[in-house]
Amino acid sequence: MKPLTLEQFKTQLAVMLRRIPYGTSADLTDYAIAFWDGARVVYAFISDNDGTEQIDDEFELGEYEWNHWHEDFANWINEPVFSVRADLHKRPLAAPADTDVR
Repeated sequence: MKPLTLEQFKTQLAVMLRRIPYGTSADLTDYAIAFWDGARVVYAFISDNDGTEQIDDEFELGEYEWNHWHEDFANWINEPVFSVRADLHKRPLAAPADTDVR
């Protein structure tokens, strides 16, 4: 089997996230999540403050991150884990990207 590429991962993740309820995150690792904001996939680090995980900083998933976390992300695709996050429900839903509707 061919190894999972970054673009394949992003595509598969986006499809999954668009199909689940808003406010649900893909728990990619112990320290990183992804979620659909209504227009795109957002990748973010999480921090543990006083026993509650909160979204810390957003990041772009590029080749550098992929090379460092490829194994974690490939494992996640094989066994996806999701969770409902209260902090995502507090974020405004982005307008959907233009899909060339006329």
